[in-house]
Amino acid sequence: MSAAQFLTAGSLRIPGLAHGFFTRLGGVSQGAYASLNGGVGSRDAPEAVAENRGRIAAALGVAPDRLSVPFQFHSPDAIAISAPVPPSARPRCDALVTATPGLALGVTGADCGMILFADQRARVIGAAHAGWKGALTGVVEATVAAMERLGAKRADVVAALGPCIGHESYEVGPEFVATFAAGDDDTAHYFAPSRRAGHSMFNLNAYIAARVARAGVGRFEDLRVDTYADERRFFSYRRAMHRKEPDYGRLMSVIAMN
Repeated sequence: MSAAQFLTAGSLRIPGLAHGFFTRLGGVSQGAYASLNGGVGSRDAPEAVAENRGRIAAALGVAPDRLSVPFQFHSPDAIAISAPVPPSARPRCDALVTATPGLALGVTGADCGMILFADQRARVIGAAHAGWKGALTGVVEATVAAMERLGAKRADVVAALGPCIGHESYEVGPEFVATFAAGDDDTAHYFAPSRRAGHSMFNLNAYIAARVARAGVGRFEDLRVDTYADERRFFSYRRAMHRKEPDYGRLMSVIAMN
């Protein structure tokens, strides 16, 4: 059996903590979902997704039933849990936090930012799914605030952004730029001209970094890996849409406190 393959962030290599930004390699799914598809929302075979999630949990030394993943819908919502959440009762939110040892928190994505958080001193962890909409509406700040309610201190929190769609791969139309411009902040510097008239290239990485800084997080790390450009290792929603493929696999990012 091949092992689930994942990347780690140097800032989160903390005693008593396990984490992984999982690639698409090391699972059992076939076809468009090959091979480590962690998305229960995909049209992949449920038994294959369950096996893949089991491999992901095992790679971090966690029992599969101790891994909790929310029902994500690009919201700014973060929820604290103190016990495992079964797949049949997934909370509707885009971030989970906990101070309970032995729990693993996961989020899924396929171009969106997946951010893992930890306060080593307070023993509080978090995982957030931050696409452009969630980042814009405050999911990063909500995650940090939820951790703070469990005893974390913002200045002690470390956050790491895993693989997501890169600046050179993320072309957007004028309505997208206008949505950001309608906010209170100056967001023009997150966009660069595209070779296509009327379009821009959006820097999701830089925008997430700015929101993390706004939340007062003590340390931030960006793995700077482009999911769209690296087909061998990563699923990509946008790549699948450009090819008019009917569906796509989902990556998982997980953090656990021993």
